[in-house]
Amino acid sequence: MKTDIKSLYYPELEKFITDGGFPRFRAKQVYGWLNRGALSFDEMGNIPKNLREFLNSSSYISVANIEKKLVSRYDKTVKYLFRLNDGEFVETVVMSYKHGYSICVSTQVGCKMGCTFCATGKSGFSRSLTASEILAQIESAGRDLGVRISNIVLMGMGEPLDNFDNVIRFLKIVSCEDGLNIGMRHITLSTCGIVPRIYDLAEYNFALTLSVSLHAPDNETRSKTMPINNKYPIEQLIKACRDYFDKTGRRISFEYAMIDGVNDTDECARKLSSLLGNLNCHVNLIPVNTVRGSGYKKSRLDRQRAFIDILEKNSVTATVRRTLGSDIDASCGQLKRNYTEKTGG
Repeated sequence: MKTDIKSLYYPELEKFITDGGFPRFRAKQVYGWLNRGALSFDEMGNIPKNLREFLNSSSYISVANIEKKLVSRYDKTVKYLFRLNDGEFVETVVMSYKHGYSICVSTQVGCKMGCTFCATGKSGFSRSLTASEILAQIESAGRDLGVRISNIVLMGMGEPLDNFDNVIRFLKIVSCEDGLNIGMRHITLSTCGIVPRIYDLAEYNFALTLSVSLHAPDNETRSKTMPINNKYPIEQLIKACRDYFDKTGRRISFEYAMIDGVNDTDECARKLSSLLGNLNCHVNLIPVNTVRGSGYKKSRLDRQRAFIDILEKNSVTATVRRTLGSDIDASCGQLKRNYTEKTGG
């Protein structure tokens, strides 16, 4: 098997090069080319032919080739369907804000979690992404748009904490000063609530934002929409979040998809207020996306306002997230599902 060279830390790359019989300084040259977005070893003009031949025969560079690109007419949100080296597809979304460009990247091809309101899970699970494949999404989008991506959200296809080791490797590589140098404070990691991995993540004490997909205030409702709750019920999840905050000092963000008639009642708002009381957190209320086959509809505006009023009266900070890219199905999983169904890919 060939080595995934862009997933290597620099000391690992250095060892790979010297074990191949080449001088140590060549590793720095190769590393520079990789961080400048080289797509092939043949582009590396200042390294000798025999080293390029060695790299071609023993390693590969992960790429994310644009298979389809959609641009919103309303807010210039861009959605990509990328084809990876092995022909698998992942989705990536780039959003433009006053403070810069944010990217929502995928960490798996498909997802195992089975959340009933999510399009990704309806397409099944193929595999996890390597660190370099997550990185390639950022590089490809930035190159195509001619912009510097300044913020990263791991909230695309897949569950990041189900791909824990590769995600940790990605976080270290993308924040490296010699690489893209995107600081941890500009990175958000989203999880549906794999409790043991929340504790594992806390041990790294990264300065990133942990975003927890909660979507319900009680076990009965949450288990109906999120099967993960049967394994790690709300009580365990909230305790893990409290312990995470105690360990890292980082405020938790909770995602709450507003689903008409399912989790948007006044009673749900009061339960949520009680559940999150005295926890340093912020709640993002998200009108649920329309996903074919789910039967769910987003909550009405008056329901959203009533819900947030109850939270705020109970001292829970909350906002309704602005929906971007609504005309291009910007929520992850929809583009891949539609494309593969049409093409048979």
